[in-house]
Amino acid sequence: MIRAVLFDMDGVLIDAKDWHYEALNRALDPFGMAIGRDAHLATYDGLPTRKKLEILSKTKGFPVRLHSFVNELKQSYTVELAYSLCKPNFAHQRALSRLKADRLKLAVCSNSVRASVELMMRLAHLEQYLDLVLSNEDVAKAKPDPEMYRVAIDRFGLAPEECLILEDNDHGVAAARDSGAHVMIVGTTSEVTYESVAERIASINARG
Repeated sequence: MIRAVLFDMDGVLIDAKDWHYEALNRALDPFGMAIGRDAHLATYDGLPTRKKLEILSKTKGFPVRLHSFVNELKQSYTVELAYSLCKPNFAHQRALSRLKADRLKLAVCSNSVRASVELMMRLAHLEQYLDLVLSNEDVAKAKPDPEMYRVAIDRFGLAPEECLILEDNDHGVAAARDSGAHVMIVGTTSEVTYESVAERIASINARG
C-alpha cells in the first residue's frame, strides 16, 4: 500500500525550470558562458547549480574560482524571479490537501537549494501540506543519485515500495527508480492533479 507521496519541485509542483535556466544564464552571460537551450535540455536540466558549473569547467574551461560567485548570483536571480512569478496553483493546493486528507505522508525532494525550495513552497501556499522538505543541501549526493529519496523514505519510516515519487526529468527519474520506490513521470506541472495521483496510487495498490 502506498503511504507516502514524494514530489520533485521544479517541473512537478512549480513551473520553475525556465526560471532556473534564465537565472543561471544571467549570471554566466558576463563571462560568455551562457548555456544554450538544447544543451540545457540534453545535459543540465534537473542538476544542481554547482554540478552545472562543474560540467562547464570540464567542457568549456570555466574558471573554478568563479563557481561560488556565480552560484550566489544565480540564487539571488532565482529569488527575484520567484517573488515575481511564483503564485498559488489551485489544482496543486487541492491535490496536496486531498492527499493529506487521505492520510498520506507528503514530501518535496528538490535539487534546488533549501532557501529556494522553502521560498517557492511558501509563495505557492503548499508548505502547510508537507511533512518533509529536502534540498540538495541536505544530502551528500544530489540527483541523479537516489540518496535524497532514500533519506526521505527512511525519515518516514517506510519501505520504498510504500512510496510514490513524482518526477519530470531524466536525472530525477533515475534517482527515483534507483530508490526502489514507485515512480510517476509527469510531462508538465498541469498533469499533477489529485485525480492523476490518486489513480496511480489505486493502480499500485490494486496490484498488491
